[in-house]
Amino acid sequence: MQISDKKVVTITYDLSVTDENQEKVLVESAEADAPMVFLFGHSGLPEEFEAQLDGKNTGDDFQFSLTPEQAYGEYDEQALVEIPKEVFLIDGKLDDEMLQVGNFLPMADNEGNHMQAKVVSIGDSAVQMDFNHPLAGMVMHFKGQVQEVREATADELAHGHAHGEGGHQH
Repeated sequence: MQISDKKVVTITYDLSVTDENQEKVLVESAEADAPMVFLFGHSGLPEEFEAQLDGKNTGDDFQFSLTPEQAYGEYDEQALVEIPKEVFLIDGKLDDEMLQVGNFLPMADNEGNHMQAKVVSIGDSAVQMDFNHPLAGMVMHFKGQVQEVREATADELAHGHAHGEGGHQH
């Protein structure tokens, strides 16, 4: 079966990024025992990522690169934000295990939009958080294989994502 809109796609891949020395560094792998499963056309993945897979069949190999513009954008210095430390208090205390440099924390803006932010530094009165996507500003190199392509179920179409092994669990 061929990848197209509203098909459930299972892929394995290695993702490398180009580092500051212009060398490829492996940052993520999706292996056969834990593949990536998504509803094509409704995944929330970069448009160009899906465009590179469009029309491929089960068993096809793929290899492509995405520029920051095609993926998660350039790194935005404006997305580094100082947040008052009291925002992170739980019952009047800081959770030192949660609030550590390098940790990603679930956050919400004033409109209730949910996002992840990385703890960059912890000061006396504020915490510097980075709201950039972790892959912002990076050239991403994908190499992998299409493991399976199948029709989406009515539930998957209604919910807008893949269910079951490797997909979203309810």
